[in-house]
Amino acid sequence: MSVGKKRFNLEEIKIPHTYVIIFSMIIIAAIMTYLIPAGEYARIKNSLGITVVDPSSFHYVEQNPTGIMGVFSAVPEGLKSTATLVFFLFIIGGVFQIINCTGTINILVNKLSRTFAGKEEFIIPVFLFTFSLGGALMGMSNEVLAFVPIGIMLARKSGFDAAVGTAMVTMGALAGFSAGTMNPFNVGVAQEIAELPLYSGIGLRIVLHLTFLVIGSIYLMRYAKRVKADPSKSIVADLEKEEKTISIANSEALGTEGGTRHILVLLTFVAGLGYILYGVFRYEWGVMEMQPIFMAIGIIGGMLGGLSPNKIASEFLVGAKTLAFGALVIGFARGILVVMQHGMILDTIVHSLSLVLQALPSSLTALGMFVVHIILNFFIPSGSGQAAATMPLFIPLADVTGISRQVTVLAFQLGDGISNGINPTSSNMNSFLGLAKITYPQWIKFAGPLILMWELTGAVFIVIAGMMNYGPF
Repeated sequence: MSVGKKRFNLEEIKIPHTYVIIFSMIIIAAIMTYLIPAGEYARIKNSLGITVVDPSSFHYVEQNPTGIMGVFSAVPEGLKSTATLVFFLFIIGGVFQIINCTGTINILVNKLSRTFAGKEEFIIPVFLFTFSLGGALMGMSNEVLAFVPIGIMLARKSGFDAAVGTAMVTMGALAGFSAGTMNPFNVGVAQEIAELPLYSGIGLRIVLHLTFLVIGSIYLMRYAKRVKADPSKSIVADLEKEEKTISIANSEALGTEGGTRHILVLLTFVAGLGYILYGVFRYEWGVMEMQPIFMAIGIIGGMLGGLSPNKIASEFLVGAKTLAFGALVIGFARGILVVMQHGMILDTIVHSLSLVLQALPSSLTALGMFVVHIILNFFIPSGSGQAAATMPLFIPLADVTGISRQVTVLAFQLGDGISNGINPTSSNMNSFLGLAKITYPQWIKFAGPLILMWELTGAVFIVIAGMMNYGPF
């Protein structure tokens, strides 16, 4: 009797837990502090009052490697440095649970579902376009978190899954943010440092914005149709099975027809979000300023929805508890950056990558800048922070090699923006994955191909921009 060979099954491979993956990265970062020389740039304020690096000031300093205790303290320090965002996530979870308990969200989702009945897949481009405007005009990222649960509920009601619901909100905002049509937080800062007119070169960015939306819509609609036809094809199939029973029970308990109370709750929710958007656009509010508004939305909305104070408090705790996993991931991920900052290797990495660019042929320099920014986005996930660190180095290089400054800004905005969709050190990405209960490996499998297509598209646009001598107007 012959014994058959055991066939290799990729599905049998156990993917490490998200915390294991991130903590492994912290250890790798700590090892890097022993291998990479410590160095730093001097920071100065330019003529516009923006703090930037002095490109001629890089120098090596005494090595400061991260030891065992530094590794274990990285997570608490990461949680401390991201405390505002962590609490914001808890508040969003609690407030959404309160509003959801009134039945208002369920009724809204049902109405939207009926509106798109028979053409559910078109919900995707509508949501992508809507949220892309926030990313393109106001640099919205964390601000869209409140809409993720609504997107997920609507996607499930349409026969899709949590991945689609999350993506049609967050990937929409990312498309607009990456194209940077009028994004004040990455393109605006970079253009000021590059001494370009504010929002110059907008024509090409509008075309880029629309291209991202077309690619994203086709990708998500194809996946959504596949999942609707066969739910087992969902990347988060296990999660959908767990949530299905709860969703059906809640739907039956909350009802489907709205009344005066539901209208008042919805008006409270919309008014609160409108006030937040006004504050972000007019006064550049951050997460800290948004938190009390969301608290007010939850308490006032809950009372108008007929919930008692005790019920509001208990539902808030239920919602906050469900997001403990995602909130803690933010602190874990920030621990990677904490280790590298303490080891003083970030500036050395930036300096080394700038030297690599100088060695490239001038025809490849713009693409090289694009790749460098993708790499740096892992180490410096802040767009404005990355602009302050790299633009003073890359603008002189662009002038020497004959690359227009507008192309240099384009390479920055695309390298900084697109990879945020799968960047493990991105607080925003970890926040929306926590809300959706999607693990990082699942998200990579789902969103990775789309991000790759956008990256390739960005590279093509950079080449085209170089060929057309993309200028400031």
